Amino acid sequence: MKFTSIFSTIRRFRLSVILALITALTVSACNPANFRTEAAQVSQLVVAVLGEPSTFNPALNESAYSVFGFIFDSLMTTNPFTTKLEPALAESWQVTDNGQRIIITLRPGLKWSDGQPMTADDIVFTYKDIYLNPKVPTPTKDALKIGESGKLPTVKKLDDRRVEFRVPEPFAPFLRLVGGIEILPAHILQKSIQTKGSDGNLQFLSMWTTGTNLKEIVGNGPYVMESYIPSQRVIFRRNPYYWRKDAQGNPQPYIERIVYQIIESTDNQLISFRSGQLDDLEVAPEGFSLLKREEKRAKFQIYNGGPDTGTTFISFNLSKAKNSKGQPFVDPIKSRWFNKKEFRQAIAYALDRETMKTNAFRGLGELQNSFVYVKSPFFLSPEKGLKVYNHDPERAKKLLLQAGFKYNAANQLVDADGNQVRFTLLTNAERKVRGDMAAQIRRDLAKLGIRVDLQILSFNAYLDKLKVAQNWDCYLGGFAGGGIEPHSASNIWRLNGASHAFNQAPQPGESGITGWEAADWEKQIDRLYIKGAQEVDENKRKQYYYEYQRIASEELPFIHLVERLNLQAVRDRFSGVKYTALGGPFWNLYELKVTD
Repeated sequence: MKFTSIFSTIRRFRLSVILALITALTVSACNPANFRTEAAQVSQLVVAVLGEPSTFNPALNESAYSVFGFIFDSLMTTNPFTTKLEPALAESWQVTDNGQRIIITLRPGLKWSDGQPMTADDIVFTYKDIYLNPKVPTPTKDALKIGESGKLPTVKKLDDRRVEFRVPEPFAPFLRLVGGIEILPAHILQKSIQTKGSDGNLQFLSMWTTGTNLKEIVGNGPYVMESYIPSQRVIFRRNPYYWRKDAQGNPQPYIERIVYQIIESTDNQLISFRSGQLDDLEVAPEGFSLLKREEKRAKFQIYNGGPDTGTTFISFNLSKAKNSKGQPFVDPIKSRWFNKKEFRQAIAYALDRETMKTNAFRGLGELQNSFVYVKSPFFLSPEKGLKVYNHDPERAKKLLLQAGFKYNAANQLVDADGNQVRFTLLTNAERKVRGDMAAQIRRDLAKLGIRVDLQILSFNAYLDKLKVAQNWDCYLGGFAGGGIEPHSASNIWRLNGASHAFNQAPQPGESGITGWEAADWEKQIDRLYIKGAQEVDENKRKQYYYEYQRIASEELPFIHLVERLNLQAVRDRFSGVKYTALGGPFWNLYELKVTD
């Protein structure tokens, strides 16, 4: 469910994605104080994440809970203050032919974490054999599809340090995409692309699982994995072959070790931080007032980056398709409700988001109305035509009655055939605020005569139900922030996108799915995304993305709720922190130092 470069996780250490419920770990089971005792002379940073990684293969990853920001660098990086691209593994780049030709030059002397040289051959291998390979079901491919035909870019080696990318037509997001995608080691993985397993699939598809010997996983980022204990922690050590050096020629990063604690509950994360076991904490709304009182005494600072870059919403399953057994993914009765625009709009009007902001978020949030980040130049304001659904239960009832619904003697909402309107909402307990939101949604809709049942799953089970089984009614979730570039969400909005979950089209490798169809408004958004990517003039691009937001706010495949303020607590013992909402506290991890 990702649509940003995974490198963003190292810059933020906040994962505002989707939903999970796993039994909370006890604090003693993952006490970082043990690590401080064992390695008192080693500088380290101890952070927490709400879920464990699902794979160590970046090309196959769909989870926000990943390790890739530590072990892989990108060709370019985005400065979170200026939003401009800056060199990383790439020393420079040249864009010509109206953006259709890009030559990238690597830094000299780059090495993989096993000491082998990193060259242009690795870039060509990564794209030709992995990201552009039809036999590799990587979600990255969605973002690289160009135009209505879905053509893919080409790449060729010019010499050991230079590669040339070409696209068949102007494609405005291409430079940022190429700049942010992980490059993989050809000398380690090439054989797996040329070999099939016993199941007939490429061996690559089973490479670098979470059970792989960590010494076999080779990256080009600031750290390498030293150990992994499922459901507890990942420990990283500084990569001795990392390319960055400071002005005096000293190797970076300065921090020797990262302890990545897997604590699948915001409540337990708060306990761990308050007891000094974590150096960083994404501050949940319910913990803010308590932490603010302790800020000076406990020697940490709470940074406020303003509205978070992510999205939080509920979404109904609009699929009319059937699985390989001929069974509909959605109960046909419910499907008729969900596919009525008036039904979705009524739900939006019924939700009291101001109360949700006050109660669930303790006032530390802002009402959200669009998928596009409010600080992006492509954001459509309500003044320019974005439809906003403020709390209006009477209007909600009127819409439902106009759409053929009615009330029975028990004041329950029923459809024209007398079926009670009742559906299941998937939600999570890892973030307490999500549970509070779900409870209010159930109360608000009960006032409308609708019965909502809650279903709570672990993150991986949730993702499996959403994307594999696809037999869900409605979910409360979110996506990690895509920054200022709308095309970052192309895998969510394009018809065949891997994350077009509200009406998931058959994906490569899936068979037997029948009856899938897209609504006219979905097709229109798909065309607008194509045109928006084709246009290189930013002012003209805006008009395409404005129109897509007008349609989305009318049709409501996502009913936006409240997005939290971006609050992060960081210990004072780290120098060099330069906080922004786009970058978080650790976007410049390589230059941070421990001062005590």
